[in-house]
Amino acid sequence: MQKVAVITGASSGIGSALCHRLLQEDADLHVCLACRNMDKANATRNELLYYYPHADISLIQIDVGKLDSVLHAAKEIKTRFQRLDYLFLNAGIMVKPRVSLRAFLRGIFSRRIIRMLSTAEGLMSQEDRVTPDGLQEVFETNFFGHFILIRQLEALLCCVEKPSKLVWTSSVNAHKNNFSLDDYQHQHGKEAYSSSKYATDLASVALNNHYNKQGLYSSVICPGVVMTNMTYEILHPLFWKLFLPILWLLRLLTPTYTLTPYNGAEAQIWLLKQKPELLDPLAKFHSCTTFLGKNYVETRKMDVTEDMAKKFYKKMLELEKQVLNSCHQHKK
Repeated sequence: MQKVAVITGASSGIGSALCHRLLQEDADLHVCLACRNMDKANATRNELLYYYPHADISLIQIDVGKLDSVLHAAKEIKTRFQRLDYLFLNAGIMVKPRVSLRAFLRGIFSRRIIRMLSTAEGLMSQEDRVTPDGLQEVFETNFFGHFILIRQLEALLCCVEKPSKLVWTSSVNAHKNNFSLDDYQHQHGKEAYSSSKYATDLASVALNNHYNKQGLYSSVICPGVVMTNMTYEILHPLFWKLFLPILWLLRLLTPTYTLTPYNGAEAQIWLLKQKPELLDPLAKFHSCTTFLGKNYVETRKMDVTEDMAKKFYKKMLELEKQVLNSCHQHKK
C-alpha cells in the first residue's frame, strides 16, 4: 500500500522544503499539503510537480488556528485515506515578534553570548490575541489545533503492525521558564511562541506514553535558525541584508544556524529513516549545518519530565472536551 504523509504549513518555508525532500527520498510517497491558503498551496504543488512530474500530491485546506477548520479537515482526510504513515505538525505563527535591542547588547558582551545566539533566550517577545474559539491564537495555531487533529485522526494513525509517526516542529526557543501549567495558553506574558513550542515538547512525551502500544510514535525536531517569512518579520529587511553574512559566520560558534529551509528539514528527513520504537521519547532532534554546509542531526535531551507531561496531557483532554462541546452547541 502506498505510504501517505500529511504536512501542515506545507506551502512555504520549512514545510515546502520538507515536501521537496520527502519526494527526493521516496518518489512513491503520497504527499498531502495541509495548508490555510489554497492559492499558495496550489503554487507549491505546481512547483513540486515541475521537479517531480510523476509525484502523487494532494491538497487539504486547514487552518489549525480555527477549530471548525481542523474538524472539517480531519473529516476530509478520513474520507480520502485508509491510514496515515506520517503526520508532520509544522504549521506555526508569531504575532508581531520583537527583538529587545537592550537584551541583545547586554548579552553579546557577557558569558551567555553563545546560549543567547543559539536559543534566542530573553531576546524575543510577541503579542497575542484571542481567536473566535476563545483560545490564545499562538497556543491554538502552534499547538492545540494540531493536538485536536491528532485526536481526530486516531483511527488512521494507530496500527500496531505498521507504526505511524508524528513529527512536531518545535524550536530552540522552547524554554521551560516561559511555560506554566497554570497558564498553558500564555495569557499572561510576552513569550507566547516559546510557551507554545514547549507545549509541543510536553505533548510529544505524553502522546508516546499514551499511544506507543497502539503503534503511534511522536518525535520533536528543531529546525535551527532558519530564514523564513516568519523570521524576516522579526526585523526590518535592511537589517537582515546587513546581518546575513554574520549569521553565516555564527555557524563557527553553533551549528544550529541552518539558515535555509532545506537544511532546517534535515531532522525530519532523518526521522523518516529511523525505527520509531528505538528513539528516545525525551529527546529533541536538532537540524545542524557545519560551516562548510554539511547537514547532520544532533540529539539533545529535552528539559521535560514525564510527570509534567502527564499533567499537561490531562489538562489538554479537559480542554478538548470543553471546546468540542462548545463547537457542537454552536452547530445546534
